[in-house]
Amino acid sequence: MRDDSRRRFVQKALVAGAAGAIATPALTQSAAVVKTAKPIVFKFQSTWPTKDIFNEFAQDFAKKVNDMSGGELRIDVYPTNSIVKAFGIQNAVHKGQLDGGHGVPTYWHDRHAAFSLFGSGPSFGMSSNQILAWFQYGGGQQLYDELVQKEMNLNIQGFMYGPLTPQPLGWFKNRIESIKDLDKMRFRAVGLAAEVFKELGLTTTALQPADIVPWLDKGLIDAAEFNNPSSDRALGFPSVSSVCMIRSFHQSSEVFEVIFNKQRFDSLPFALRSIIRYALQASSADLSWKASDRFSTDYEEMRRKQGVRYYVTPDDILKAQLTAWRKIIARESANSRIFKRIIDSQMRFAKRVVGFENDLTPSSKMAFDFWFSTV
Repeated sequence: MRDDSRRRFVQKALVAGAAGAIATPALTQSAAVVKTAKPIVFKFQSTWPTKDIFNEFAQDFAKKVNDMSGGELRIDVYPTNSIVKAFGIQNAVHKGQLDGGHGVPTYWHDRHAAFSLFGSGPSFGMSSNQILAWFQYGGGQQLYDELVQKEMNLNIQGFMYGPLTPQPLGWFKNRIESIKDLDKMRFRAVGLAAEVFKELGLTTTALQPADIVPWLDKGLIDAAEFNNPSSDRALGFPSVSSVCMIRSFHQSSEVFEVIFNKQRFDSLPFALRSIIRYALQASSADLSWKASDRFSTDYEEMRRKQGVRYYVTPDDILKAQLTAWRKIIARESANSRIFKRIIDSQMRFAKRVVGFENDLTPSSKMAFDFWFSTV
């Protein structure tokens, strides 16, 4: 390289280096501003006690949002009764006392029966994951928004996520061998599921999760249902009952509901609203995997170590539940146009989707029995 060429090269390098030196503090300062900016904080409350795996699921969702937003948005989740009572969360979110909440739509059944259809309805053979498919791709979100924002005039934006396993019939003092054994029993149930049990001859009481086992222990109710082995175990059901009847159509496809104060949600930048939506999808997958592991583990632990006896619900009760659902659907559809529209939408979706799955899916019981029946 000639001397004059070399000099020009060095001069250009020095100029570029000086420009970089000038720019670097500006970039560093800008990054520092982003890192030190105060996050947007959303105050959430769940409807679940701290020890319940459902509260853990709520925390899992919040952590995904917090991590994905890089600290720009922070959802703080408080357990049930921290700020308002469990059944008061919807009103608190509507009024802005809370920014959001985590629960199930059936808890708002007393305000409109159609709330129970989002995960706690008749299902028409759909699994909870298929209910979510209907919600995402079969028009469910639009019908939910219409119910919440137009029919009920609530300042709320809500979403469904998190497929759960079918609930047991419930916890009882003795094995239930026929529908006659249920007659006049005092029973804990919520939403339209409570209406199903009323049709079967029971007297129902809606209790928040933290109150169920204390009421059973005091003899204020005779039996109760809640949801799954992990929740039931954490809430203390084995301490007051040793009989659990498994399989039921009263809540065979439940999912979670996450609600936001609509003004607060809409005020978020598009990127943060998108993070919330995608965090719900990620949480659905993660929740289903965790539930598969934890529910089965607690099921075995209660059976082997805590003396819980599990019995399959008799067919006459299952058939009576389906008959009860038919009556409830007819009654509520006659009283509410939006109830009927939701039911009709679910039935159209279920006929196609469940029919398809039934045609294509081999028997899991056959495979299980082949590999494990002699083990």
